[in-house]
Amino acid sequence: MKFEIPELKKQLFEMIIPIRWGDMDAMNHVNNTTYFRYLETCRIDWMHSIGCVPTPTGEGPVIVNAFCNFYKQFEYPGAVLIKMYASDPARTTFETWATMERADKPGVIFAAGGATTIWVDFPKQKAVDLPDWLRQIVS
Repeated sequence: MKFEIPELKKQLFEMIIPIRWGDMDAMNHVNNTTYFRYLETCRIDWMHSIGCVPTPTGEGPVIVNAFCNFYKQFEYPGAVLIKMYASDPARTTFETWATMERADKPGVIFAAGGATTIWVDFPKQKAVDLPDWLRQIVS
């Protein structure tokens, strides 16, 4: 099943991640699981950039699903330019999306992915309303 990234979205963040030799598999391309690591790294770095550092005694984000569409193979050496977006804030959730390009081939999408993020009270293990400050960022 292929998920489409929506037209209506807000860019939140971008970063470059070097492709490491160890990211490749036996077929000499970046292993599919590594794309999810790239997506995770981008989400985490974005969260830190907005001061969202979850603690087990407070509230914070939890990913409830994730996907990645693979269009072209990344190979070593190189670097991945990831652009992260958000859309569809609801009461307790919002969607994140990302495109992945080679930094030396701007505009050519090699992969695209996303995740649904839910805001959780960790001690209660229960979804709670998105904080207003976060809603403003992702809206």
